This record gives sequence, C-alpha cells and structure tokens, in this order.
Amino acid sequence: MNKLFRFFKGYRKEMISAPIFKFAETITDIVIPLLVANMIDIGVKNHDLNYILGWGAVVIVLNIVGIVSAMVCSKLAARACAGISYDIRRGLYAHINTLSHAELDKFGTATLNNRMTHDVSRFETALGMFLRTVMRAPFLIVGSAIMAMIIDIKLSLLFLIVAPLILIVVFLILKKTEPLYDKTQKDLDRVSEITRENLQGARVVRAFNKQDYEEERFAKSAKTLRKSAVKVVSVSSLLNPFTGTIINFAIIAVLWFGGLQVNTGSLTQGQIIAFVNYLTQISIALVSLANLIIAFIKAINCSHRINEVFDTQPSVVETNKEYINIEENKDVPKIEFKNVSLAYSNSAKFAVKNLSFKAYVGDTIGIIGGTGSGKSSVVSLIPRFYDATSGKVLIDGVDVKDYSFEQLRGQIGLVPQKAVLFKGTLKENLQWRKPSATLLELQKAVKISQSAEFVDELPDKYDYKVQAGGKNFSGGQRQRLTIARALVGDPQILIMDDSASALDFATDANLRRAIKEEIKATVIIVSQRANTVRNANQIIVMDNGNIVGQGTHKELMETCDVYREIYQSQTK
Repeated sequence: MNKLFRFFKGYRKEMISAPIFKFAETITDIVIPLLVANMIDIGVKNHDLNYILGWGAVVIVLNIVGIVSAMVCSKLAARACAGISYDIRRGLYAHINTLSHAELDKFGTATLNNRMTHDVSRFETALGMFLRTVMRAPFLIVGSAIMAMIIDIKLSLLFLIVAPLILIVVFLILKKTEPLYDKTQKDLDRVSEITRENLQGARVVRAFNKQDYEEERFAKSAKTLRKSAVKVVSVSSLLNPFTGTIINFAIIAVLWFGGLQVNTGSLTQGQIIAFVNYLTQISIALVSLANLIIAFIKAINCSHRINEVFDTQPSVVETNKEYINIEENKDVPKIEFKNVSLAYSNSAKFAVKNLSFKAYVGDTIGIIGGTGSGKSSVVSLIPRFYDATSGKVLIDGVDVKDYSFEQLRGQIGLVPQKAVLFKGTLKENLQWRKPSATLLELQKAVKISQSAEFVDELPDKYDYKVQAGGKNFSGGQRQRLTIARALVGDPQILIMDDSASALDFATDANLRRAIKEEIKATVIIVSQRANTVRNANQIIVMDNGNIVGQGTHKELMETCDVYREIYQSQTK
C-alpha cells in the first residue's frame, strides 16, 4: 500500500486537518459523560435547577462543537479521499496507456476495468475511515479508560478483561476473512469478464440461440461470487454480535458491582451512568477500530492489484523522444524487414520467422495466408505494438526502435482487423489522425474509402452522432469509415489489416483502385482474398509463421503451391 503514498502529496493539509477536528470531537465525547454525572449527583440530587440549566447549556455547546468538528472532518476527509482516488485512477489510466499489447493481453480488459473502478473505490473507502478513525478510536479508548479510572480504579479493571476479549475476537475474524476477500475479488473479475463477453457478442449469442447457455454460464459464475460474498460477510458479520455480547455482559457487571458500591456509598448514581457511558464508548471505538482493520485488509488486497498494474513495465519502450530528420532518398526502402522473427511472451512458438522484404515509396505489399499464419503479427511490428524477437524493422533506413512513438506512428495510417469507432460525431472520429483536418480533407478520405454514398445520406452528415463502437453502422460501413480515418492526413505508410473482409468484391476493387490512384503512401494490405493482393508489387505468402512464397502474382502462380491453391480455390 505504501507505493500509493505518492498520490497523497497534494492533500497533506486535508489529511492533517481532518484528524485534528476529529480529535476535537473526541474530547467533547470524553468530557460530556463526566458533566452529566455531576448534573445527576449535584443538580438532580439537590433539586438545583440553576445548576442543571447552567451545566446543561455547557453540554449543549460541547455537543455543537462536536457536531461542527465532525462535519468539518468529514468534508476534509471526503475532499482528500476523492482527490487521491482521482489521481490514482488518472495515473493508472495513463500507465495502462503506456503498456504494450503484450501486457494488455496478459491482464485482460475486465480485470483492468475492475482495478480502476472497484479496487480504487475500496482503497478510497478505507482511507476515509482511517482519517475519521485514526485520532478518534485510540484517543477515545485511552481517554475513556483514564476517566473511568478516575471514577473508580477497581471497577475500571473490567476494561482489562473486556479489551483483550474484543481484540481476540477481532483477530480471529480478520485472520479468517483476509483470504476470502481475495477470492471474492477474483470471482468478481470473472463475472465482469463474462458480462463483457456477452454484451459485446450479443448478436452472435442470439444468432446461435445460445441465450440459455450464456445465462447458465453467467449464473454459475455469479453463484460462485455469491457464495464467496456470503461466506466473507457471514464471517465478518460475527464481529458486532460477539463484541456486543461482551460489552453487554461488561455493562451488567458494572451495574452489579457498581450497584453494590452505590449502596455502600463508595460511588454515586451519576458516576455509574458515566462509567457505563465510558464503557460503551470504548466498545464502540474498538468495533470502529475493527471495522477499520477489515476495511484496510480489503484496501491492502486492492492496493496489491493496483500496484501490480503500476509495477508492470511495458515490453515496448520508447528509447528516444526526439524528432529524427530523415533525408529523402529513393534508393532507401520506406519499409525494410531484415530477418525478423517474433515470438509472443506466452508462447515458445514463433508467430513470424526469418521474414525479410523491402517496400519502397509508392509500393503496395500484399500479405496473404490462412488464419493464424502470422499476417497480423507482421504488420503489428511496424508501429511497434510488439518488438521483434530478433532481426530489425527499418523505416527510411532507421530502426523503428530509434523513433519516438509520435514520429513513428504519426506517419502510419492503420486500419485494424476489428473496425472500431468511438462515441461522438463522425467528424471527431475521422479527425483522430489529424485533429486540424478540414472538411475537404475529410470528404476526400470518405470518397476514397467508398463511404461517400452513405455518409451523404446521414441526417447531419459529418455531425452525425456515432454510438459507442459504431453500433449504428453496418459492418461494411464501419470498415470503410475506419479506412477513411486512416487516410485523413495523408499517411506515408498505410496498413490495411484484413480491413475489407466485410466489403463486397466490387466495393473492394473500387477501394483498391482509388487508393492506388489517389494515395502516394507505401501500402501494406493483409488479406485472405487473393484478388485483393493480386496487383501488389510484391506478395508475401505466410503459412504457420513462415514465408512460403514471395514475389509477384505471376511468379507465385508458378513457384508457390500455397498461393496457387488459395487463388484457384477463390477464383474457380
């Protein structure tokens, strides 16, 4: 948890002031029972109304001071907790954005979402309890015990019996609940993961009529979470009954032995009432302390999960943030792969092995192969989503590792396999590569991507509201809009990763023709369609991570069995 202390720096005043005001409230709680005892023993006993009214006014003033102190403490604590949780979430989100795809694949979306929301909230709750309890509970316990000793030293020995019993109960319950909280958190991650999968794949679930199966899968996971939650709550809920029972027996003992002393004249009735009040305050303070410890156990577990993300360092590191001046040289390839191999961290098998090729300015490179052959892995190395295990990837003769992310990715227009649009206007989505892009630039990109026919029919055209994920567009429309987004700003390198799979053949052909005529970029097209890559300057045929063919369409038809089989299976 101490690793998160760096987020406390901007809130030191609130974190120091809040306990001080809580301390002032605690003083009033300690003094008031003694004043009430005197009012009973002197004012009530002697029927002295002026004495009762005078000290009653003092008690009211002290209560007001306590209430105001509590309100100020709560406000300061809330300000500190909300601010710290905001900074943690902001820092966590920023750090997640520095992680490479390998680390994001390792954690998964559901658990990262839970750590940023639920775990930070639990940490915030524990911190708030700490600020409101750190001064109150210990001082209330010590102060009440001292005041009880002042009243009667012998009767106060009951505290020496009550306090250890309560502490033993607290220790046993905490020891039992600590591992249960960790299991509950993992079960919650699983429920979130299933929920996310089901919502994202709602159409697939309905298409295969698997609603009952998904409901059963969710119910099973939710039932596991329910069992974990019930178990941990059942154990932790024993705290108040056990401690309450101990306190009630202690109060009975006080009334019994105190009553005997009242009969002998050693104690007064007011002192007995004050003694019971102090005993009750101590019990409440001990229970508050126990609840604080429980909250801290939850917070420690959550902080470990948060710090696990913070401690995870990206495998793809930006080694240079300076801009590199590149002199134009037509003899230097725009993109060059030199004996590049890639193996993912969780696999000993190479996704790409010994890949070498060159692409000059204006060239079109086609990459074709079956599913899982390593096509997408190749193009993910260019913008450094992953780093090559061996070999080099060069842009304009410079290793991609020597570029800053901004300069490297700023010259790349990427169209991913999964067409993703974001909530906002269509204009905002198209301006992702170039926020200052004019309407003419957007219209040009839309025209090239074959999107103009449906964009012009939208009610508000470029101000049309896009739903999250682009759900108000068809699959083919989303693909074309993501292509348009990549074209805005005239990228030097255009990567199309199987981004025309939802397009009909005529639209696909028109799209490739428009790109060839209108775009001067070096184009890399990943596809499973032979016709899509047929006219490329160079076609790379992948199979199980290996290059099994490399050349033009004509050359591959003569020399590569895999390519010939793909082409003939699609054209006959």
